[in-house]
Amino acid sequence: MCNALWQENTVEQMLAELPNLPNEFLCYAEGKPAGLVSLTLRHDYVEGTETSPVGYLEAIYVKPEFRGQGIARKLVEFCKQWSADQGCTEFASDCELHNEASRLFHNAVGFTEANRIICFTMKL
Repeated sequence: MCNALWQENTVEQMLAELPNLPNEFLCYAEGKPAGLVSLTLRHDYVEGTETSPVGYLEAIYVKPEFRGQGIARKLVEFCKQWSADQGCTEFASDCELHNEASRLFHNAVGFTEANRIICFTMKL
């Protein structure tokens, strides 16, 4: 599922990153892995928040054959509870400006848009 979510990475690259990955949790349906969430606690500033740490939804993925069954919503509820159990009073996420499906999903599960930004880099 990680490779389906982060298609730009090879399986070898993902395996090399395993020690650095945030908390990842699987959801099962019909006895099969159906969804995945990746969570972190962010101690740096998180756009639109007032506290620290903040529970942060880094990624969420539901296999196509399991979509439309409420699995993603249940995964977000799990994430909110996990964050609260870590002492957080806020939960956040993000998506790229062009990812309309992700924006709609975030709105549907209760997130409120905090800001829109475009990031810039420069080689030195």
